[in-house]
Amino acid sequence: MALLVHLKTVSELRGRGDRIAKVTFRGQSFYSRVLENCEDVADFDETFRWPVASNIDRTEMLEIQIFNYSKVFSNKLIGTFRMVLQKVVEENHVEVTETLIDDNNAIIKTSLCVEVRYQATDGQVGSWDDGDFLGDESLQEEEKDSQETDGLLPGSRPSSRPPGEKSFRSKGREKTKGGRDGEHKAGRSVFSAMKLGKNRPHKEDPQRQDEPAVLEMEDLDHLAIRLGDGLDPDSVSLASVTALTTNVSNKRSKPDIKMEPSAGRPMDYQVSITVIEARQLVGLNMDPVVCVEVGDDKKYTSMKESTNCPYYNEYFVFDFHVSPDIMFDKILKISVIHSKNLLRSGTLVGSFKMDVGTVYAQPEHQFYHKWAILSDPDDISAGLKGYVKCDVAVVGKGDNIKTPHKANETEEDDIEGNLLLPEGVPAERQWARFYVKIYRAEGLPRMNTSLMANVKKAFIGENKDLVDPYVQVFFAGQKGKTSVQKSSYEPLWNEQVIFTDLFPPLCKRMKVQIRDSDKVNDVAIGTHFIDLRKISNDGDRGFLPTLGPAWVNMYGSTRNYTLLDEHQDLNEGLGEGVSFRARLMLALAVEILDTSNPELTSSTEVQVEQATPVSESCTGKMEEFFLFGAFLEASMIDRKNGDKPITFEVTIGNYGNEVDGLSRPQRPRPRKEPGNEEEVDLIQNSSDDEGDDGGDLASVSSTPPMRPQITDRNYFHLPYLERKPCIYIKSWWPDQRRRLYNANIMDHIADKLEEGLNDVQEMIKTEKSYPERRLRGVLEELSCGCHRFLSLADKDQGHSSCTRLDRERLKSCMRELESMGQQARSLRAQVKRHTVRDKLRLCQNFLQKLRFLADEPQHSIPDVFIWMMSSNKRVAYARVPSKDLLFSIVEEELGKDCAKVKTLFLKLPGKRGFGSAGWTVQAKLELYLWLGLSKQRKDFLCGLPCGFEEVKAAQGLGLHSFPPISLVYTKKQAFQLRAHMYQARSLFAADSSGLSDPFARVFFINQSQCTEVLNETLCPTWDQMLVFDNLELYGEAQELRDDPPIIVIEIYDQDSMGKADFMGRTFAKPLVKMADEAYCPPRFPPQLEYYQIYRGNATAGDLLAAFELLQIGPAGKADLPPINGPVDVDRGPIMPVPVGIRPVLSKYRVEVLFWGLRDLKRVNLAQVDRPRVDIECAGKGVQSSLIHNYKKNPNFNTLVKWFEVDLPENELLHPPLNIRVVDCRAFGRYTLVGSHAVSSLRRFIYRPPDCSAPSWNSTVRHLQGCHGLCNGGPFSYPTGEVVVSMEPEVPIKKLETMVKLDATSDAIIKVDVAEEEKEKKKKRKKGTAEEPEEEEPDESMLDWWSKYFASIDTMKEQLRQQEVSGIDGEDKEEMDSAEGLKGPMKGKEKARAAKEEKKKRTQGPGPGPGQGSEAPEKKKPKIDELKVYPKELESEFNNFEDWLHTFNLLRGKTGDDEDGSTEEERTVGRFKGSLCVYKVPLPEDVSREAGYDPTYGMFQGIPSNDPINVLVRVYVVRATDLHPADINGKADPYIAIRLGKTDIRDKENYISKQLNPVFGKSFDIEASFPMESMLTVAVYDWDLVGTDDLIGETKIDLENRFYSKHRATCGIAHTYSIHGYNIWRDPMKPSQILTRLCKEGKVDGPHFGPPGRVKVANRVFTGPSEIEDENGQRKPTDEHVALSALRHWEDIPRVGCRLVPEHVETRPLLNPDKPGIEQGRLELWVDMFPMDMPAPGTPLDISPRKPKKYELRVIVWNTDEVVLEDDDFFTGEKSSDIFVRGWLKGQQEDKQDTDVHYHSLTGEGNFNWRYLFPFDYLAAEEKIVISKKESMFSWDETEYKIPARLTLQIWDADHFSADDFLGAIELDLNRFPRGAKTAKQCTMEMATGEVDVPLVSIFKQKRVKGWWPLLARNENDEFELTGKVEAELHLLTAEEAEKNPVGLARNEPDPLEKPNRPDTSFIWFLNPLKSARYFLWHTYRWLLLKLLLLLLLLLLLALFLYSVPGYLAKKILGA
Repeated sequence: MALLVHLKTVSELRGRGDRIAKVTFRGQSFYSRVLENCEDVADFDETFRWPVASNIDRTEMLEIQIFNYSKVFSNKLIGTFRMVLQKVVEENHVEVTETLIDDNNAIIKTSLCVEVRYQATDGQVGSWDDGDFLGDESLQEEEKDSQETDGLLPGSRPSSRPPGEKSFRSKGREKTKGGRDGEHKAGRSVFSAMKLGKNRPHKEDPQRQDEPAVLEMEDLDHLAIRLGDGLDPDSVSLASVTALTTNVSNKRSKPDIKMEPSAGRPMDYQVSITVIEARQLVGLNMDPVVCVEVGDDKKYTSMKESTNCPYYNEYFVFDFHVSPDIMFDKILKISVIHSKNLLRSGTLVGSFKMDVGTVYAQPEHQFYHKWAILSDPDDISAGLKGYVKCDVAVVGKGDNIKTPHKANETEEDDIEGNLLLPEGVPAERQWARFYVKIYRAEGLPRMNTSLMANVKKAFIGENKDLVDPYVQVFFAGQKGKTSVQKSSYEPLWNEQVIFTDLFPPLCKRMKVQIRDSDKVNDVAIGTHFIDLRKISNDGDRGFLPTLGPAWVNMYGSTRNYTLLDEHQDLNEGLGEGVSFRARLMLALAVEILDTSNPELTSSTEVQVEQATPVSESCTGKMEEFFLFGAFLEASMIDRKNGDKPITFEVTIGNYGNEVDGLSRPQRPRPRKEPGNEEEVDLIQNSSDDEGDDGGDLASVSSTPPMRPQITDRNYFHLPYLERKPCIYIKSWWPDQRRRLYNANIMDHIADKLEEGLNDVQEMIKTEKSYPERRLRGVLEELSCGCHRFLSLADKDQGHSSCTRLDRERLKSCMRELESMGQQARSLRAQVKRHTVRDKLRLCQNFLQKLRFLADEPQHSIPDVFIWMMSSNKRVAYARVPSKDLLFSIVEEELGKDCAKVKTLFLKLPGKRGFGSAGWTVQAKLELYLWLGLSKQRKDFLCGLPCGFEEVKAAQGLGLHSFPPISLVYTKKQAFQLRAHMYQARSLFAADSSGLSDPFARVFFINQSQCTEVLNETLCPTWDQMLVFDNLELYGEAQELRDDPPIIVIEIYDQDSMGKADFMGRTFAKPLVKMADEAYCPPRFPPQLEYYQIYRGNATAGDLLAAFELLQIGPAGKADLPPINGPVDVDRGPIMPVPVGIRPVLSKYRVEVLFWGLRDLKRVNLAQVDRPRVDIECAGKGVQSSLIHNYKKNPNFNTLVKWFEVDLPENELLHPPLNIRVVDCRAFGRYTLVGSHAVSSLRRFIYRPPDCSAPSWNSTVRHLQGCHGLCNGGPFSYPTGEVVVSMEPEVPIKKLETMVKLDATSDAIIKVDVAEEEKEKKKKRKKGTAEEPEEEEPDESMLDWWSKYFASIDTMKEQLRQQEVSGIDGEDKEEMDSAEGLKGPMKGKEKARAAKEEKKKRTQGPGPGPGQGSEAPEKKKPKIDELKVYPKELESEFNNFEDWLHTFNLLRGKTGDDEDGSTEEERTVGRFKGSLCVYKVPLPEDVSREAGYDPTYGMFQGIPSNDPINVLVRVYVVRATDLHPADINGKADPYIAIRLGKTDIRDKENYISKQLNPVFGKSFDIEASFPMESMLTVAVYDWDLVGTDDLIGETKIDLENRFYSKHRATCGIAHTYSIHGYNIWRDPMKPSQILTRLCKEGKVDGPHFGPPGRVKVANRVFTGPSEIEDENGQRKPTDEHVALSALRHWEDIPRVGCRLVPEHVETRPLLNPDKPGIEQGRLELWVDMFPMDMPAPGTPLDISPRKPKKYELRVIVWNTDEVVLEDDDFFTGEKSSDIFVRGWLKGQQEDKQDTDVHYHSLTGEGNFNWRYLFPFDYLAAEEKIVISKKESMFSWDETEYKIPARLTLQIWDADHFSADDFLGAIELDLNRFPRGAKTAKQCTMEMATGEVDVPLVSIFKQKRVKGWWPLLARNENDEFELTGKVEAELHLLTAEEAEKNPVGLARNEPDPLEKPNRPDTSFIWFLNPLKSARYFLWHTYRWLLLKLLLLLLLLLLLALFLYSVPGYLAKKILGA
C-alpha cells in the first residue's frame, strides 16, 4: 500500500542551468538528482515511493516543485505543479502532462509529465497491471489534440466531448489550479464538482436533460416509479416534476423586474414616547428629570423633587419626514438628569439608548409598558443606575398600531420580566469595546478641482493627488474619526477607533464613511454600513461581532468632480450608488470587558489609537479576473437621447472607467528586483504564440458609438442586427470567490424557494387544484438544496486569507441550513389542503432567513456598472452584483446571471430616478456577461446563443482564447409574435375626470404596436390581437424556445393635446412554438393570464393577455395556425382575440339596488342637483332613476333594476363593473361627477343552493353568498344543526337539563336559578372572613364607570387569553374544517363548542360555566358589563354592509407621488346600493318563498328609503394619546361634533394640559336621514390666542348602522334592569324588539311559554322570570328571556345574525394634514332613536367621577436604629440630630417635618408628631388628583393624576450646612407591607419585597400602626437599612375629618403628649456638668477607673522617690 510518483520530464525550460525537482506528499519531501547543464528539457525519469498507513483522502495534494539549482545561493523556484489526488484515489493510475505555475499563480510555459499510481489498503480500487503505466493509444491521441486546441489556458468547462471520456490530461490540469503553500483555490471546487458527478451539460448537447418541454403523463408515472416504489402520488412532489415543465412556473411568463428605487424616498414617521415613571434611581434625595432624545430632538419631563422613584406619565411625540434608512439609524436615548434648572444642565444619572429601527422591528412597532435599564456611560464599572418605565412606538405612514387599552394600571410591576429590550437580548448586558480598525483605502476619486493643482504643478512641479481623506465611524450615537492623510488616492491609516457600549448593542448598524477633509466643508466620499446582525450570531453556538480584515466597496455618485454634486446623498449612503467610489480595508472586533478590573478606564468616550498593520495578503491573494460582455440588443432608448451617437460603458471597480476612473490601482506584479521584473515581462510578452499575460490584452470597456434609429414616437433602438459589440476587462482583486460562491448557493436555494412560493400563491389565488402538492414539492426542493449546501460549502478549510468571520459564518450558515432542511422536511409532512396558507407563511420566514444569510458582509469583487453614454455624458445606468456574474465549475456556485443573456433596464441616477422620471425606461439591453479568473476564461462564450463567429482585434487574430470585439451571427430564426390583448382593469386615472383613455403599446425586440384607444374607462376591454411579423431572432432555435426575449407592455393615456401620459408597465415572456411542434393542447392555445401593471413601485392595475411566439418554418407562414377570428368590421381592421384563447361566455343577470347618493362635492364649482347613476359591465348596463332634487332627498325612488350580460364562465376573468354618476344639466347636457370600478364581482355573485338540501328553508341560504342581502344573515346554519342556548351566567346542572335534539323538534334548556342563589348565600355566610373581595358591591356605590372599568379588565383578560391560546385557535380551525367535511352529524357538538367559545368571549359577569371549572380566576365583584371594542365598531361588523354597500366615487388624477393625493382627496361622493349577479335562468324553486315581491328581485325585505327623522345621541367617554398641539408638549382638548347642519363645539369645557382627557359627556342631535348621515366627531386644541387647532377627527356613517340587520341603533345590554346604573336605555323593551325582529324576518314566534321560557322558530330560550324594582318588589316579567333570545339571535335559523351589544368603541383620530398617521384615539358610542317611536329616556350620566376628598393622618411615634452621622466635636462620638419628613407623593410642596430629636446616640428618636395630608382620590383609577398651575404664567390649573404614595424620610439636621439625608421608604397606599409589631421584627426585606409580607390597603383598613424600615443606597448601589420608624396611618373621608378634627404636630385639638427624650438631647451648655458626667462616665468609666488607679500608683512612686533620700540619710546617720 503505497503512492508511487514517476516524474518523467520537464520541458520548455528557459535558459540553461542545473535543475532539481522536489516532490512533496503529506509533508514529506523527496529531492531528485541534480540534472546539470540542461537546456529546455530536463529528463528526470525518477520514481518516488511513499508507503501509506492510512487511506489517501481524495482531497489530499501532491506537489512537485522545479528549481534552478545553485551550489552557493539558495535554489530559485521555476514553477510548481499541484494535483489533487481524487482521480488517483478513484482510478489508481493517472498520467498527467501539465504546465507549471509560478509563485504568483500565473501560468508559465514550462510543463511537466508525471505518472502517479496508488494501491489502496483494502484493494477497493480494482487491481491493476503492475508492469505497465498508461499505454492506451487512443487516449494519447486525444491528449495531443486537446493540447493543441486548449492552448495554454487550462479550462474548467468540460470540453465538448461526452462527459464519460474526458481525458485525464485535462482533469489533471484542472487540478493544478491550486495556489501557493497549500492555499485552497478553485481546484478544490473543480474536483468536488466532479466528485458529485455534476458536469454542466454543454449548450450544444442535443438533449438538454433539465427541461422537457412537455411532460406527458407517462413521464410522470415513470418518474414516480423511479422516485419511489409505491409512494402515494402526493409524496412524489408534483412540483419537483412540474417545476421542470416549461409553463408551470409563472417566472417564465412573468419576469419580475423592479424599476424604481424605493429606498431614499422620504416618508412620514412619528415616534411617540410615554415616560411613565422611574424607579430605583441611584443617588440620595435627588430631583430627577427625564430627557427623551430622538436623533437631535430633545424633550424633557417636568422635575420631581427629592424622590428616587418619580412618577411622570408624560407623553412626547416626535415627527419626522425622512427616508427609512435615516429614520431607523436615529438613536433614541432616554436619560435621567438630576437637579437640572435654567442655570445648570444638571448631572447625568444614567441613560439608555437604542436605534429607532429596533423599535420598528418589534411586533406592532412598539414597546408597551417596558422598563429601560439606565447605565452611566462615564462610569462603566458601576452597575445599573435605575429603571425608567415607558411606552415607545414608531409609526410609519399607513401602519396602524394596536395600542393596548389605556386602562388603570393596577398590576404590580414585575420590572425584570418587562425590560425594554428586544426578544432574545439578555437582561444583564455587559460592557464591551468595539474596535474598528481602519487600515487603508484604494481607488479614491478626485475631490478637488484640478485647476489649482495644475497651477501648482506648473510652478513647483509637484503633482499631488487631489483628495485628503479620513475615515469617520458612527455607532450608537457616537462618532470617532481617524487622522487625515493629505493628498492621497491610496491612503494608509492603520488606526483603530474604539467605542465602548453595552453588549449586545441595541443599535443595529455602524456607519463607516470616508470623507474628504476640506477647509470649507468636509464631504463624504463613500459610506458603508456594517450590520451587526450579519457579522455576529447570538445563538448558543454563536460568535461575537467580528469582521475582516477585509475590503469593503463603497458606491455613490459618479466620479467626476463637480462643486455641487447633485447626487451627494448617494455618497452619504442614501439610495443606490451609481458608481464605484473607493474601497476600504477594515476590521472589527469586540471584546467583552471585565468591569471589575481596576485598570479599566471607565469612560465610554470614543478613542482613536494606532493599530498594528496587517500584511497585504491577509485579504486574499491578488488574482487576475476577466470580465466579458456582449451587447445583443439595445432598444427602448428614451427619445431625449435619440439624436446623438450612443455608447455603453462597463466598469468593475475603477477598471474600464475611461472617463473619470483616474486613480487606477496598479496591477500587482511579482515582487522581484526591478531589473528582473522588466526582463521577465519582455520575455513573457515576446512569447510567440499568445499575448496572454502582458499588456497586449488591453481592456475594451465600451462599445463603439452608434446612432439610434427610431422605433416609435417614444423610443429608439440601436441597429446592431447581426453584429453584436463586445467588451472585456481585466482586473485584479483579492481572490475571495469562496465567499461569493457560498452566497450564490444560498441565493439559488432562495430563488427556487421564492419561485415555488409564488407558484403556490398563484395557485391558491387562481384556485388551481392541489396547491398543497406544489408546496410539498417546494419544501422537498428546499431540503435538498440545504443538504447540497452542506456538502458544497464544507470543502472550504484552511485558507490563509480566511477571516474569523468567514469561518464562523460558514459554521453558522451550515447549522442554519441544516436545521432549515430538517424543518422543511418535517413541515412537508404537515402540509394538508386546509393548512396550505399557514405553512406558506412559515415558508416565507425561511425565505427571509435565506436572503439574510446570503448577504455577505465582507465584500470582495465590486459590482459591475453598465452606463449609457451620450456624447461622453453619463445618462443612465444599471448595476449588477458581481456575485451574480461569477463563474464556477460547480453549477450551484455559479452566479445566476453568469454566462446568460440578461435583460437590463437602465435607469436615471440618484434622485433623478424618483417619481415620474423613474418610470420611463432609459434603455433596455439584452446583455451577456461572464466574470471569472483569467485562467478559467477559455469558456467565457459558453452561454451565448449559438451560431456566431468571433471578430477579434488585430493582435488577437488566430488566438483561441483572445476575446472578440464583436460577434457576427450567421444563424437567425424567423418568428411571428401574436399578442392577445384582452382587457385591463383598475388602471390609473390619468385625466381630471377620474377616468382615462387607455391604449397599450407592446414592444418586442425593435418593433412596437398599439392597441386601439378606448375612451373614458379604467377597465378597457380591447379584445384585440396584435401580430408582429418578420421578427428575426439570433441564436439556436431550441434556446429561443426555452428562454425567449422579454415583451414589454406599456399602457398610455391618449390625450387630445400633447403626448400620451404613461400609466404603467408590465413584462411578459411569450409561449414559443417551434416549426416542428403541433399547435395543440396542453401548451397551445395559450391561456389568458393576469399581469400586474406597475407604475414605479406602485401597482397600477392588471392586464389580462396571452402571448405566443410562433416560428416560421421553411414553408413560410402557411404553416402557422390560421388567424381565424372574424375581422370586426365596425372596428376597422382590428383582429379580435381568437376563439381558443378568449374566455367562454355565458348569460348572467346583474341586479342593482339603487339606494342613494351621499356627500357629492361640487363639479366645476357648480352644485350637483339632478344626479343619475349609470352601471356598466362588459358593454351592457342600466341607468338609475333620476334624483330630481339632490338637496331635498338624495335617495332614488326606484330601488331595483337589472340587466343581462354575457360574462366569462371563469370568475377570475370577470370584467370589472363600472359605476358612474352623472349630473343632468339643462339643455340635455351631462357632466361626469365621479366613478367607481368594482374590480371583482366575486362577493356579489349569488350561487343557487343545492336542490338536494334536506329541508325547505335552507334554499334561502343562497343569500349567504350575497352577504345575506335579503333576510339571510352572514351566519346561517342548515337546520340539521340545532343550537342549544342558555344564559351564560347560569352553570349547567347535569340532572335538570333535558335536551331533545332532532332537526324538527325544539331544543330546550331549563335551569333552576333559585338553587344557585341559595348556594351563593350559604357560601357568603361561611366565607366572609377569608374572602373579603367576594362582597357584593353596594348598588348605590356603583355607577356607569364601575361598569366601564370592569369591562376593560375583562377585555384585557380576554386579550391575554387570546395570546395564550393563539396556538389552540389554529388547531381549532383545523378541527372545524375537518368536521365540516364530516357532515351534519357533528353539528351538535360543533355548535356546543361554538357556544362555549362565545361564552368565554362575552364573558358574563362572574365566572361563567365555561370558566368556573377551568380557570380559577380572581373572584370579581359581580358588576354588569358592556363590551369594549379596541377598534371601530364597523370593523367588527363588516362595515355594516350586510345588505347596503358603500362605493366611493373618485374623480381627478391619481396622485403620482406616493405622498400625493390620497384616495380621500379624490373622493367626490359615495354611492349606496348593492349588486347581485347570478346565472340565468335560476332554478325554479328559488322564488317560491311566501311573500316574494318580484319588483325587488333578489333584494327581498329591505326597508323603505324615504326620509326619516332620528335622534342621535353621542356619548364621548375619553381620548387617549392625543398628539400634543402646544409648545409645552401638551394640549387643551375639547370635543366638536358635526352632523349635517348641526355643529356643536364644546369649547368652554376644554380640559387643560391633558393628552389623555376624560370627557364623559353626551350630546343629542336631531338629524334626518338620508340628508344628514355622516357624523364627524373631532377633538380640537383650545388656544387662548388665535384659532383652535384640529388634533384629529373620526367619521361615522350613521345610515349604514341605522339600517343594518345587526341593529346598531342602540346596543343590547347584558342584563335587563329598570333602575340603577345598568338601566335599560332603549325605548323598546327586549320583548318588543324580539317581536319586531320575528315579524320582519318572517320567523315563527316569539311564543312566551310558562314563565321563564320563550320559543322562537325551533329554539327555546330560558332565563329568570322575575324582576326587582327600586323598592325591592319582585314582579313577573318576560324581558329576561326575551333578552336571552336577542343575545343569541345569531343562532336563529335563516335570519339570525349577531346583534350589536351595549358597547364602547375605540376610534382612531386622523388629521388630514398627516394622512395615515393616528393622532390619538377616542372612545365613544352612538345611540339612534327614530322620532316616530316612543321617545327615549334621559341620557345616561357618564360624567367623569369626581375625586373623593380624604384626609390622611400620619403620626410618627418613634424611630430606632437610625445611622449616626455626626462626630462630636470634643469627644469624637457618633450621634445624630434626627427629624422625620413626610409627604404624599407628588406634593413635595406640602412636605411636613417633625421637630428635631437632638443628639441621639443610639439612633433612637421620640417624636409623637402628627402630619395631616388632605387629598382628592379617584378610587376607580387608584390615583390622587391634584390641580395646580404649572407655572406662574399658566392661564389655568392643570389636573394631574398620580399614584397614592406616602413617602417618609429621616434626616440629620445640621445648623450650618445642608441637612443630611439618611433614608426613606415609600408606601403605596393601595398595597403596602403591613408594619412590624416591634422594632426587632422590622427588617429591610419588608421594603425590598424579598420576603412575602401581607400587603394592606389603607382604603380598606382605614387605620394601621407598625414599624417600617427606612433604606438608602451605599457606595456600591446596594440597599442598606438606615433606620426604622414607628408610625400610625389613619384615613378619614373629608366629612369624618370635619366631625373629628385633630391638630397638626402636637397642637390642639386632640394634642399628642410631649415625647420623653433623654436629657442629653437638650443642648448641653444648659447643664454642662450634668452632660459631661453623662458623656464621660457613660462611655469611659472603665478607662477613667484605670487611669485613677494608675495615677495613685504613680503618686505612690513619686512619694517613695521623694522620701527615699531623706530616709536613707536618716538611716545612715543613724538619726
